[in-house]
Amino acid sequence: MESKGHHDHPRRRRRSGMTNTTHSSSSSSREPSSSSSSSLPNGKSQSNPTTRARPSNPNLSNNINIGHQDNSTVPHPENINTQQQEEQYGEEDMSRSSSLVGTCPFMCPVEERLQRERVRDLSVFERLNGSYGKTSSSLAVKKFCRTISTRTIQASDVRPLPVLEETLSYLLNLLDSDEHPFEVVHDFIFDRTRSIRQDLSMQNIINTRVIQMFEKMVKFHVISHHKLRRCSGSLNISSMHHLNMEQLMKVLTSLFHLYEANRKSQSIYENEAEFRSLYVLLHLSSDSKPAGEPLSLWFRHLSPILKSKEMCFARRVLSRYYRFGNYKRFIHIIATEASYLQYCMVEPYINEVRALAVSCINYGGYKLYPYPLEDLSKLLMMKESDMDSFCRDCGLETSTDEVGKNFLPTKQTSFSRPKGGVNYCLVGSEFV
Repeated sequence: MESKGHHDHPRRRRRSGMTNTTHSSSSSSREPSSSSSSSLPNGKSQSNPTTRARPSNPNLSNNINIGHQDNSTVPHPENINTQQQEEQYGEEDMSRSSSLVGTCPFMCPVEERLQRERVRDLSVFERLNGSYGKTSSSLAVKKFCRTISTRTIQASDVRPLPVLEETLSYLLNLLDSDEHPFEVVHDFIFDRTRSIRQDLSMQNIINTRVIQMFEKMVKFHVISHHKLRRCSGSLNISSMHHLNMEQLMKVLTSLFHLYEANRKSQSIYENEAEFRSLYVLLHLSSDSKPAGEPLSLWFRHLSPILKSKEMCFARRVLSRYYRFGNYKRFIHIIATEASYLQYCMVEPYINEVRALAVSCINYGGYKLYPYPLEDLSKLLMMKESDMDSFCRDCGLETSTDEVGKNFLPTKQTSFSRPKGGVNYCLVGSEFV
C-alpha cells in the first residue's frame, strides 16, 4: 500500500509516452565516465569498479540471506532479485537492459521535464520562482515510475552513474532544509531516490561507487525513521512511516548484495559493520521483522564482522538487555556506545523499556516507601520534570513531601503502557 502524499508521491505514474523520449545529439552523446563492458559471469563478481551484471544471472553472488527470527523459509537470492526487478521495470522481458548505458546529462530527462511542466506536476522543490508550471534543469528531478517498459526505454531517458551521484547529493542536501515540514522533504526525497535506484538497476551497475550511494540511501531512510516519529499534524504520517521502513529493508537488502558482489577475499567495507548492525536492530520490533532465516543462521555468514564494535553493540542490545528486560544496561549502553544511526533505530524502544522499569518499581516496591523521582530519573536518564510527566503517561500519580521532593507511590493498580506521544530525551546522550 502506498501512501497518499502530495502531488509528487511515488504512487503517481508517469505517462507511458515518456519512455520514448529523444534528446539532442549533444545530450545523447554524453557517456558515463565509469561505464565498462566487463560483466559478472555465473554470478561471480569482478574487482573492476565499473562492473556490470548480466540480468540473465540475477544471483549476483552467493550472498547472505537476511532474515527473521522465526522458522520461516528464507527466500532464494534469485527470487529476491527477480522481485526487485519486477518492481523496478514492470513484468517485461528485461534482457535488453544488459547493454543499456544512460546518456541523460540532467537530473530529469528533458521530455519528462517538459511534460510535467505542461500538466503542472512539479514538487514544491522543483518550481522555478514558485511557479506551478515552470521548472529548470537544476531543479527538476526524475520521478519514480512503477511501470517502465524495457523494450522501449531509451538511453536518453536514463541517467549515467556520475549524474546519479550528483542527483543523490543534491537530494540529500535538502534534508537540512527548514523551509518545509520534514514530511514534505521526506516525501520528495523518498520518491526521487527510488528513481535513482531504478536507473542504476536498469544499467546493472555494480561497483564500489554504487555501494557508497546505497549506504547514503540507507542513512536517509534511517534518519527518516527517527524524524517521522516527531512529526505531528499530518494524517499520513503513519503510512509514510510504514512505507519508509519497507524501503529501508529493500535498500539494506540491495546493499548487502552489493557488498558480496564486490567482495575481495575476506575484506570488509569501511561502513559494512555498522550497516549490518542496523539489520540486527530491526529485530527489536515484534511487529515488522523481515522475512527470512533466523539471525543465528544469518550470523554464520558474518564471522569476520561479528567481532566489530558495531555488531557487538547490536547483539548485546538485542540479546542481553532488551529481550531480558535489563532496562538499566539497555539505556546506559545506548547513551554511551550507540552511533547516530544506531540511536535512530533504537530510540522508539527507549520509552518502552522505561515503561518496563516504572512497572517493575511500581509493582515491586514497598507501599510505605515511595520511590524518589530524583533517583528514578537518574536510573532512566531523564530530567526529573520529564520523569514526573512520564509516570503520568503510565497512569500513575506522583506525590510531593513537605520539603518539595517528588516521589512515586508504589503498588498503584492504575499502571498502563504509554501509547506513543512525547519522546523524552535521553540525558547524557550526545544525540540529545
